Amino acid sequence: MAGYRKLGRTSNQRKAMIRGQVTSLLYNGKIVTTEARAKEVKKVAEGLIALAVKEKDNYETVTVKAKVARKDADGKNVKEVVNGKKVTVYDEVEKEIQKDKASRLHARRQMMKVLYGVTEVPSTNAGKKKGTKSVDMPKKLFDEIAPKYVNRNGGYTRIVKIGLRKGDNAMEVLLELV
Repeated sequence: MAGYRKLGRTSNQRKAMIRGQVTSLLYNGKIVTTEARAKEVKKVAEGLIALAVKEKDNYETVTVKAKVARKDADGKNVKEVVNGKKVTVYDEVEKEIQKDKASRLHARRQMMKVLYGVTEVPSTNAGKKKGTKSVDMPKKLFDEIAPKYVNRNGGYTRIVKIGLRKGDNAMEVLLELV
């Protein structure tokens, strides 16, 4: 007997579907899907959340010096003429960054193998590229989702049965983060 459900799809289609649903679940907090799909998605999602909880605080804060372009009032780079060429003016700034330790970096890469990239589009500019921003899903897992489940030993998701789907009579469920 197989250790997973095939869901009537080839392996690459099945993996892509599960990756998409796991990403949606972690981004939105809940999804509506069939019962068989939900059980497969739950396995993957709970593994990722457990990994995030384990590696949540495994980083060090480092101060680095960085060159940042000087901006004018309009937000454009300030240019200066040097040897007949226009050159951007840079200021040196000290920043504090979080540097992942080896095990957290590995966990981040394991998450990136499963999760798709998410682009957040503001409702005012719907359909336009301006104002969109990319969401770092591993960062969201570490910073927002993992702290909620620190004192919990598994069982990060819940399946609630909704009823039968009208078209094909499949059992629909709500899969949500607890």
